[in-house]
Amino acid sequence: MQIVFLGTSAGRPTKARNVTSIALKLPEPSNGFWLIDCGEGTQHRLLGSKLKLNRLERILITHLHGDHIYGLPGLLTSRSYFDGAGPLQIYGPSGLRAYLESVFEHSGVHLEYELDIIEIAEAGLVAEDERFSVETEELEHRLPSYGYRITELAQQGHLDIAKLTQLGVPPGPLYGRLKNGEDITLENGEVIRSSDVVGASLPGRIITILGDTRPCENAVHLAEGADLLVHEATFAAGMEEKAAAYGHSTVVQAAQIASRAGARKLVLTHFSSRFDDEAVEGLIADAQSIFPASAAAYDYLEILVPRPDTNGRLA
Repeated sequence: MQIVFLGTSAGRPTKARNVTSIALKLPEPSNGFWLIDCGEGTQHRLLGSKLKLNRLERILITHLHGDHIYGLPGLLTSRSYFDGAGPLQIYGPSGLRAYLESVFEHSGVHLEYELDIIEIAEAGLVAEDERFSVETEELEHRLPSYGYRITELAQQGHLDIAKLTQLGVPPGPLYGRLKNGEDITLENGEVIRSSDVVGASLPGRIITILGDTRPCENAVHLAEGADLLVHEATFAAGMEEKAAAYGHSTVVQAAQIASRAGARKLVLTHFSSRFDDEAVEGLIADAQSIFPASAAAYDYLEILVPRPDTNGRLA
């Protein structure tokens, strides 16, 4: 799994940073990706990456401020021009459907694929399939704003091919049965137990991406034990009063959330346009004084999230 930052500025774009959007690249066999937020210009940022819109499977919208959603209509429209663009799900706060349907109605857009808009009615589990679950909690902002906890489900362990060969198990359907936890009996009557030839299950990864927020308990809950926490850092240390007034966090407050949650790594984003790259370096130093595993996002930064091994260590 890999995170690609497509926009890391707060409120408005700068020459170096576009407004908010994050891509989550999924592991094999999917090789697709999700988007978290879609600020204006997101599809232009995608053109500078290896991500293709026909591989987009799901969009998670944190809240309806323009710097997080104004890129949606154009991106969704352009997706119709990509061969093989299948059904697409969009999750977000109440009002997301009315916003998109109004734009489509008045601009005469007709999508060439199925679009499913799911408005979040309550906190908790909002999506689940055979690979991932997505949980959400409401944060504290000027509009309803959500954070998302994306959990990769544990995967079956690897088959010990060398041992299977030694035991005389022929490749083919028997391998699949063993992989699925079924014991088998060979033609000579020997019983091969799945537990003897399949390794321990592989732990999944947890990625938490928060929308705009003041420091709050729901942020800690969503980030608990996360392999990666992405947290906004609109303001510098010492600007707590201004951050609270606008429903945002400082870099130090974000670091405190990561520390309390026991996250493995913190990546800060959504920097105010008042901060240039040199200033951001100073902000990160402040965060690292509280949570050493802190880093600053910038546009096109790619963060690999390794899978923990069976002992909880990062592989």
